[in-house]
Amino acid sequence: MARFLVTGGAGYVGSHIVLALLDDGHEVVVLDNLRTGHRAAVPAQATFIQADLADLESLNAILANGPWDGVYHFAALSLVGESMQDPMLYMAANAGIGFGLIDACIKHGIKRFVFSSTAALFGTAGSAPIDEDTPINPASPYGESKYMVERALYWADRIHGLKSACLRYFNAAGSDPQGRAGEDHQPETHLIPLVIDAALKRRPPLTLFGTDYPTPDGTCVRDYVHVSDLARAHLAVLPLLNERSVTFNIGTGRGHSNREIIDSVARVTGLDVPWAAGPRRPGDPPYLVASPARLMAATGWQPEFAHIDKIVETVFAWRNQHPHGYSS
Repeated sequence: MARFLVTGGAGYVGSHIVLALLDDGHEVVVLDNLRTGHRAAVPAQATFIQADLADLESLNAILANGPWDGVYHFAALSLVGESMQDPMLYMAANAGIGFGLIDACIKHGIKRFVFSSTAALFGTAGSAPIDEDTPINPASPYGESKYMVERALYWADRIHGLKSACLRYFNAAGSDPQGRAGEDHQPETHLIPLVIDAALKRRPPLTLFGTDYPTPDGTCVRDYVHVSDLARAHLAVLPLLNERSVTFNIGTGRGHSNREIIDSVARVTGLDVPWAAGPRRPGDPPYLVASPARLMAATGWQPEFAHIDKIVETVFAWRNQHPHGYSS
C-alpha cells in the first residue's frame, strides 16, 4: 500500500482518481478548497483536508506529515472561455499556485508528481490525431497556464530530480460505472451532461457554439475519454516515474463532433434533444483528437469505454440518480 496526496480530489476528475487509488488498496489524502469541488465526492475511506494551495503554510504542514509516495495535482481553474476574459486569474491560479506546490514537494523530498495537463496546449493543431511531438501553441490562457506548469516540472526534474508525469487529456467525460461519482459543475460546461439535461428538459435547448467550422458537419470535433479510463492511466504511469519523467496524450484516438454527441444522447436516452446554433466561442479549436500510442506502448493502457454510447450511458445513469448533483 502506498500513500498519496491528491489536490483537487473533490473535483470531477480528481474524485475518480481517488476512487481508483482506493480501489487499488492505497491510502489517499484529499486536499481541496471546495471552490468548485464537492465534499460529498470524497469517499469516506479517504482523509479530507479543506485547505487552499495558495496557503503555503498549510501546504507545508500537510507535506511535512509524510511519508508520501507521490502527489497527484488536479486543483485548477479549467474554463477556456473564462480564461479568455480574465487571463491573469488563470496564470495566478494555475501556474503560480502550481509553482508553489512543486517547490513544496521538492523541499519535502517527494519523488513522484502526476500532473493533470490538457490538450488545450495544442491550440489549432490541424485535423490529424495529435501526438506528443505536435508543436505547443496554446489558443487560450488556460492552455498557457498548464504549459507553464509542465515547464516548471521539467526544471524540477533536471535540477532536483522530481520525476513527473504530465498527462494531457483531451475531453474527460463519463461517470463512475458504479455510480459513486459523476459530473456536478456549477455552472455545467461539459457538452455531454448539457445535452442530456436538455433532452430531460432540465435546462433550455442546447446552444452549439459554432456550426461553420472546417469539420465534416461544421461543429467542433473532440476526443472523449472516459474519466475511469483516465483514472487507470494515472495509476499506470506511476512505475515509470521510478526512473524518468514522462509526457503522454490521453484519448481514444477517435473524434466525435458536437452533432454526433447529440445523436448519441438521442440513441441512448430515446429522447429528442432540442438545440440551436450559436456563434463561435473564442479559443475553441475546430479539431482536437489524441494519438495515445505512446501511453499504450509504455504502459499497456487501453480505453475500456471506447464507444461514445458507453460513455453517454454512464453520464445518463448519473444524471438520473443525481438530478441535483451531489446535493441530491
